[in-house]
Amino acid sequence: MAARSTVDRVTMTALLLPQCLAVAGILYTLAATILAGRWKSAPIPPENGPPVTILKPLHGAEPLLAENLRSFVEQDYRGAVEIVCGVHDPADPAAAVARAIGGPVRVRADRARHGSNGKISNLINMMSDASGDIIILSDSDIAVPPDYISRIVATIAPAGTIATCLYAGRGDAGAWSRIAAAGISWQFLPSVIVGLATGRARPCMGSTIAMRRETLDRIGGFAPFADVLADDHAIGAAARAAGCEVAIPRLIVTHGCAETSLAALARHELRWNATIRGLDPWGYAGSIVTHPLPLALLGLNLWLVAAALAARLALALRIDRLAGRRTAPIALLPLRDILSFILFLGAFAVRSIDWRGGRFRLGKDGRMSADTEYLT
Repeated sequence: MAARSTVDRVTMTALLLPQCLAVAGILYTLAATILAGRWKSAPIPPENGPPVTILKPLHGAEPLLAENLRSFVEQDYRGAVEIVCGVHDPADPAAAVARAIGGPVRVRADRARHGSNGKISNLINMMSDASGDIIILSDSDIAVPPDYISRIVATIAPAGTIATCLYAGRGDAGAWSRIAAAGISWQFLPSVIVGLATGRARPCMGSTIAMRRETLDRIGGFAPFADVLADDHAIGAAARAAGCEVAIPRLIVTHGCAETSLAALARHELRWNATIRGLDPWGYAGSIVTHPLPLALLGLNLWLVAAALAARLALALRIDRLAGRRTAPIALLPLRDILSFILFLGAFAVRSIDWRGGRFRLGKDGRMSADTEYLT
């Protein structure tokens, strides 16, 4: 009898905990939907501005690389703009794509390595070709609207300010890339919007890191981040430590996803999740409330499942309106939410990550080192 009572209590707890978390998740989702609806931008008049250098570290020819790069060329900015694209290998196919665009685009090919992080090594090499007063770093898979540079320059006009941008996903390589894009748009983007509204998030993202040259000099250039995996986060932290403010313009840029399989998607998102968990373990654990639908399913409560699904559908549709396009078929939302939850849990077991053909161990300080267990 006592054993049955114990089993009943354990069973009740096993159902009650995910149910309570699901309720919290539904409330979070409703709040995210409201806040996303308020994330609107107002037009700004074009003005003459200082010379700008855009740094584009490249590695391989992504599906829409040319279109992404052209979006930085086709700007309404009234000032000089140069775009420096960097590769380690002169034979990298991305170099040919960049050269074909011409205009303000130049390619720097340099094999010099400065640490474990190939992207930062690339940036260090590229800086010798950068002449602008404003330095804008943006990943190769980012596309931007025509007023992007004008908005960024206006954002960092106050002294000691750097800028970063929120981004939505875009599938560039078939079904799995659209599922990956849905994870960015429907899961990641609203969590950042809520974090900003509550003061919990302090993002600095590879979609855009823009600052004045003297600000970059103040934090020591890119060299201090040569062994850091989450280099964008570390640059933001260094800027704040130097007394700078990280500002976010009311602008959504586009992140192109190129995953062609479930395995590629899982590797990418596990690396991403493990990095966030390493930087903010408690915050990552608390983000379980961003998964209301899987939690409701675990709680075996049909009413909660229906409420969670309705809330998530409303949020996904609101985010797609904000991004100006349909990220993925809305029928994929339940599958995407379940996959996100599995990868959220899986990150707790990750001890090393795959990145650009190598395997690295991630230290508690965000620095990475080659995983000797996998070296031959």
